[in-house]
Amino acid sequence: MRVHEALAELELVDHHCHGVTRHDLDRPAFESLLTEGGVTPFDTPTGIAVRRHCAPVLDLPPHAPPEEYLERRAELGAEEVNRRFLHASRTHTFCVDTGHTPIPLTTPAELAEAARGTAYEVVRLESVAEKLKADGVEPGDWAEEFTRAVHDAVRAPGVVAVKSVAAYRTGFALDPTRPAPQEITRAARSWLGREGRLDDAVLVRHLLWTAVEAGVPLQLHTGFGDGDIRLHRADPSLLTDWLHAIPGDVPVLLLHCWPFQRQAAYLTSVFSRVYLDVGLTLHHVGPVRAAAVLAEALEITPFGKLLYSSDAYGVAEFYALGALAFRRGLGDLLQDRVDAGELSPPDAVRLARWAGAENARRIYRLRDRF
Repeated sequence: MRVHEALAELELVDHHCHGVTRHDLDRPAFESLLTEGGVTPFDTPTGIAVRRHCAPVLDLPPHAPPEEYLERRAELGAEEVNRRFLHASRTHTFCVDTGHTPIPLTTPAELAEAARGTAYEVVRLESVAEKLKADGVEPGDWAEEFTRAVHDAVRAPGVVAVKSVAAYRTGFALDPTRPAPQEITRAARSWLGREGRLDDAVLVRHLLWTAVEAGVPLQLHTGFGDGDIRLHRADPSLLTDWLHAIPGDVPVLLLHCWPFQRQAAYLTSVFSRVYLDVGLTLHHVGPVRAAAVLAEALEITPFGKLLYSSDAYGVAEFYALGALAFRRGLGDLLQDRVDAGELSPPDAVRLARWAGAENARRIYRLRDRF
């Protein structure tokens, strides 16, 4: 069996994604979800890839003009559009980050129903902290209440992991040591006394240490995102001292990584607990460049450390596009090694299955949950 055939038959585990909209989208709303920036979305690599690879899922020819694409999308309706793209992704299992909902999105259960699959929840740590603030927690109680809330959250049915967006809020150039109680109280008093989201470095340190002690996999956004991030602060290699300092063996999962996929690869090769994906990157570079990104990520990354994610958000096209880019990119990469005599066909198929599903099932203990 060739690698592409093995990947085509494999039902993926999408270890990091989000819900999609339940309602129909006009052009401005659709375009706002198609790109991280403010450029004309249909003229980006993402927009072109959507027209090329997603149009046929809607019964349109490849490269259908944007106007025709959006007309057909509206004609089918959001429910049918979501169903088609989720089925086209051939993804069976979803780990859904529920912490970012500036617009109404499907719940994990609704996503699973549309995909005829299984969905689990990933709890966003900053959302837990910000809810405590909204509930009026006292500064002296914040650390204890946050720890209790996180432990309660990870014991809830269907929760498999936690996630932090520290890369957005403070960056990773943090003091790696655990903050003292008096530091946390002072920082909490300052933060709770002003408006705004959690962006205090001391409290973010406490958040990360609490996450490790919660005993479930910890997802960390790394690398690029929207215009709110300061890219130089999102380099995962800045986490090196913290990774040396934290105890135990809780998995740390580096999400997305671009343009720091090589730095992330280094961390996977020297820390047994560290894993990576290039999720968000794939639907931004499209299938044509997926192999190049994956090749850099896999120069030194053990194959048992690579995961698949789509980071799909808002529009279901990203589920199909991310899965296509992953299958094609990884298939090309492994097949090239087989053709060069550097990898046996059975090993290539086995490694493809690891990356597409088995690694995530092992890390998140999904078999224990079925």
